[in-house]
Amino acid sequence: MVMPKSNFNERCYKLLKLVPEGKVTTYSEIAKALNSKACRAVGSAMARNSNLLVIPCHRVIRSDGYIGNYALGADKKAELLIKEGVAVSNGKVKDLGKVLYRFDT
Repeated sequence: MVMPKSNFNERCYKLLKLVPEGKVTTYSEIAKALNSKACRAVGSAMARNSNLLVIPCHRVIRSDGYIGNYALGADKKAELLIKEGVAVSNGKVKDLGKVLYRFDT
């Protein structure tokens, strides 16, 4: 059975709301928590986020530590992460292991 996109997106957003300030998660961590391998679909869900103030999609980064895209631009994403205490240099999160949020599934 194929899950409707809006339902998948809402499930992504619900998980993302659990990521505290000062932490980041990855597209693959969200997919894994949803018992899926659909990392790109998670990215698409983040791109469709119309409520940036409530759903903090700036906290979702690539598995390699690079911050990736953001609706307001990569510089704004880096700025928001730094403001929350996440060290970012040259578009990449420093010490990813220390700030990576993994979901208990």
